[in-house]
Amino acid sequence: MFESLRILITRIFAAVLIVLILVSSSVLNEKAPLISEILSFIGMVMVGICVLGRLWCSLFIAGKKTDHLIDQGPYSLCRNPLYFFSFLGAMGIGFATGTFTIPALVLLAFSAYYSVVMKSEEVKLMEIHGSAFVRYKNTVPLFFPDPTRFSEPELYLVKTKIFRRHLLEVIWFIVLLGFLEFLKALHRADILPTLFALY
Repeated sequence: MFESLRILITRIFAAVLIVLILVSSSVLNEKAPLISEILSFIGMVMVGICVLGRLWCSLFIAGKKTDHLIDQGPYSLCRNPLYFFSFLGAMGIGFATGTFTIPALVLLAFSAYYSVVMKSEEVKLMEIHGSAFVRYKNTVPLFFPDPTRFSEPELYLVKTKIFRRHLLEVIWFIVLLGFLEFLKALHRADILPTLFALY
């Protein structure tokens, strides 16, 4: 139930942002095109890291998200690597608009919403795993990865059907990047109206 609600809220927020992008343009495109292009490039790199990172996380949690306490691979770096990489992807999409406004909105929304989500999930993990989760929580950072903590097994069993579903989920980040470039072209051709400009 909670997972479905989380996905729904994320999709609603994404839809609102898309509408905002549809009717706006970047001031930087005209006044500082180099900065706009640099932001777009940074956004693309962040989305690339997001896609690879989410796939890496999916290898470790495919079908095991709450039943097993995963503390290897990306989960040895921080307790919420999937959300960390999703954050990079969302910020990357924001920067790909060539504005500072959209990534700022993403940062505010992500910080407010996912801090609640992570706390809620930790309560559930505490109920399931007890003292094992307490030890994990006391040694591994919540959100920002600590590379010095990295550990991984030599072999790892993956549920391929679930991992394949995760492959489809990360494609949306790449599709959104392409969609943003298409919208920029429509604005440049004056096919889409620009009701206001964003910095």
